[in-house]
Amino acid sequence: MSSVLIQALQFVLALSLLVTIHELGHFLAARMFGIRVDKFYLFFNPWFSLYKRKIGNVEFGIGWLPLGGYVSIYDSREKLYNEESALKDRLKEVKSQLRKAKRSGNEAAVSEFADAVATIEADIERVKDAQRTLAPEPDELRAKPAWKRLIVMVAGVFMNLVAAMVIYAGILFVWGEDYLLNNNVVHGYTFSESAKELGFEDRDCILSIDGEEIGNAEEIGMKLLLSDGDRNVTVLRNRDTVTFTIPMDKLIAMREARSFAGMYSPIHAPYVIEGYNNESVEALGYRVGDQIVAVDSVSACSGEVIRPMLEERKGQVAHVRVLRYEVDSLNVERPVYVDIATPINDEGMIGVTLQAQPAVVFTHNDYGFFESIPLGIKSGFNQVKSYWDQLVMMVNPDTKLYKEVGGFLSIGSVFPSDWNWLAFWNITALISIMLAVMNLLPIPVLDGGHVLFALYEIITRRKPSEKFLEWAQTIGFALLMFLLIYANGNDLFNLFK
Repeated sequence: MSSVLIQALQFVLALSLLVTIHELGHFLAARMFGIRVDKFYLFFNPWFSLYKRKIGNVEFGIGWLPLGGYVSIYDSREKLYNEESALKDRLKEVKSQLRKAKRSGNEAAVSEFADAVATIEADIERVKDAQRTLAPEPDELRAKPAWKRLIVMVAGVFMNLVAAMVIYAGILFVWGEDYLLNNNVVHGYTFSESAKELGFEDRDCILSIDGEEIGNAEEIGMKLLLSDGDRNVTVLRNRDTVTFTIPMDKLIAMREARSFAGMYSPIHAPYVIEGYNNESVEALGYRVGDQIVAVDSVSACSGEVIRPMLEERKGQVAHVRVLRYEVDSLNVERPVYVDIATPINDEGMIGVTLQAQPAVVFTHNDYGFFESIPLGIKSGFNQVKSYWDQLVMMVNPDTKLYKEVGGFLSIGSVFPSDWNWLAFWNITALISIMLAVMNLLPIPVLDGGHVLFALYEIITRRKPSEKFLEWAQTIGFALLMFLLIYANGNDLFNLFK
């Protein structure tokens, strides 16, 4: 099975699960308050459905357009809405005929179609008036008090938040937690060329970013790249504490070039000389305590990197660079780099013994069932805060994060190319958080828009006018379509760039 197909299957499975959970929240809240529900659909079903079945008064189904799902709550005005839609279609048709009659100069036809237009427009106004004045039935959403409507609207978001927390708790219970504490990276990091352009050097131990100490080593990239300003980084470099500033425009350029992959990795075991196997090695200029940092001008800070490089140079002379510390005339230790032409023997060795080095230890924690629950809740809230911070930065034009907004292709590509349940559930939980936060945005047609109107009604004790709600829905729908087109357009642009 191709990697793209595996990613697509994971994406569809995650989306199906989360949309069902979201709509289930609306469904259960509506039924709890005695509100009639007509349809419950996974995915949208314009023109036809892949599957549908009526259970009681509710039609359950699966649509073919995987852009979400919906719960259709009963509205006694539905027939009037359909009548209005049909009248508008008829009006469009008659206006077209009127234009043709005017072009042909047929005065009788012009008069007839003009009268028809006036009649249809009057009928549309009559239907709209009927919509505004029709009293709600007891099992309609609009018949319920505002606080009940508010609960129905936020129930989907609530279910997505709960789902994410349950998933995080399940991950901790089943797999535990693996992470690398920054303080355990005692030998420093190696950095990619793009990271070195920001000011990092191999073997830097990162102490803090903008004065905040680093806990989990994975946080380093996020703290740097999700930037709304310059970043001040403090590192331990060659036994000295060094602080440098990374301009925001350089961080933005790295993000836009997508050159952040592999920007840093911990050094597990540096190649530090403890002794010599023969006198000739000492005669070359090596000293006890020297640390090999490069071979033939190629940076190499750890034994697992240096050994293969020496193997490749069996029987040859390699130019080995070492780092040592010497005391200067002011009795201050200074780092000194020395290049030594070194014959590599037939076994791929230079004839030295190495110092034992403390290992870089990854932390693994296992959790019991009851331990995992509060930690899952905490992880959920942490992700909500993180995603909200990203949204705030996205609307700040200085960060240029808006250029990196992605659609379905971007989300699907986050999944691994081979099936990995741990990665699948982690990504699914994150998408659930994203759905919850996005749905709470105060945009009409989204849950957040309905919540805003319900809160307005609760506070002011009066409903927004029907005309205002109509305009708000129209504007909200247009905005939502713009965001969808923009995000997925970005995906296509990046795909063919």
